[in-house]
Amino acid sequence: MEYIELSGRVPFAGDYDIIVAGGGVAGCAAALEAARHGKKTLLIEKSMVLGGLSTLGLVNWWVPMDDGRGTQIIRGMAEELLRLSIKYGYGGDLPEWKDGRYTGKSDPPPRYCTGFSAGIFALVLTDLLAVEGVTLCFDTVVDTPVTREENGAVICDGLVVTNKSGRSYYTARQIIDVTGDADILARAGVPTTVRGNYDSYFGKLMTLESMKAAVEAGDIGRAYRQVSGGGASLYGGNQSVDVPMYDGTDAGEVNRYLVRNQRLMLEKLKDGDRKSRDVVQLPGITNFRTTRRIVGDATLLPEDAFVRREDSIALINDFDRRDYLYEVPYGVLVRTGFSNLSTAGRSASGHRWGWDLLRVIPPAVITGQAIGLAASMAIDGGRPIWDADIRRLQETLEGEDVRVHI
Repeated sequence: MEYIELSGRVPFAGDYDIIVAGGGVAGCAAALEAARHGKKTLLIEKSMVLGGLSTLGLVNWWVPMDDGRGTQIIRGMAEELLRLSIKYGYGGDLPEWKDGRYTGKSDPPPRYCTGFSAGIFALVLTDLLAVEGVTLCFDTVVDTPVTREENGAVICDGLVVTNKSGRSYYTARQIIDVTGDADILARAGVPTTVRGNYDSYFGKLMTLESMKAAVEAGDIGRAYRQVSGGGASLYGGNQSVDVPMYDGTDAGEVNRYLVRNQRLMLEKLKDGDRKSRDVVQLPGITNFRTTRRIVGDATLLPEDAFVRREDSIALINDFDRRDYLYEVPYGVLVRTGFSNLSTAGRSASGHRWGWDLLRVIPPAVITGQAIGLAASMAIDGGRPIWDADIRRLQETLEGEDVRVHI
């Protein structure tokens, strides 16, 4: 049997100006920005907490937001959320940074980055979005985008979702796919591409020794240690030659990854003293970095450092290398011909290292902020999302402390 056919009525659940699908940091930023610009906004999240890889994935580290020479580059909502992530939890050891400048004497300066409590940040995000008027819909998976064609362009009228209430249907004027895997874009026919993922899986461990160190330092953050299954690096270092890359858009591949890595982590723990350590957190989602992304009207490439983009919506820095700055063109978030579908974060259009530059927390937040604003402006102006008033978009972002150009 190749397939079965199902039919039936799906109840209408609600109408919104903007639906944001995916509650990672890019989705939270997009929803927050839309709500602040007066839009009735729904955020749909498949898990039980917000934050995506930064919380559920235990990648609780704000990578550097500076040029490596003492000047902060990424600001705006990324700075706002960084500050909130450390307001009630550990992290935030940046005593020699003030107002976006390094004021110490080290040469080269330390990077502007910090760790944070994944659990507390997740709670902060829920509180922030609820206060700002975003409707949150947890434990809900997007099933099907409902599309039609009009004047040669694709319009997505809404999304069929599945949760404890069964299947239901939400409609919206603009839909932002920040699922991290471009699931909605792909199902709606937007051109996308995929990339394999390394064998990397890690959780949080506490030991008697680490807890003692935390007590002595008076810092709970020092109690955590990392424990891994597969331990491949950002660049594929330590990737076993006999382990193929994982396709994060395939259910069988996801299960291959989880079964292998959870068993491998257990093997590493079996020889330890069972009374001296415990695994306190396992990732709630896969640690995949790049699965599927939009093939946008523009693509960020690693060789684009210092290239001026007239349609830039954010200036970002390389988190892994000093002295590399990139202007992010608006076209990495949209595709002409799809009137109300867009994306941000790790499913933005980047190639090779350009994809990695866009996927980490600060650029994900800042591109989320930009597309939340662009979607709001598209509704106000009655324009398709790809046809943004770039100058007005840039001016508004700059007014929100986002650096747009070098």
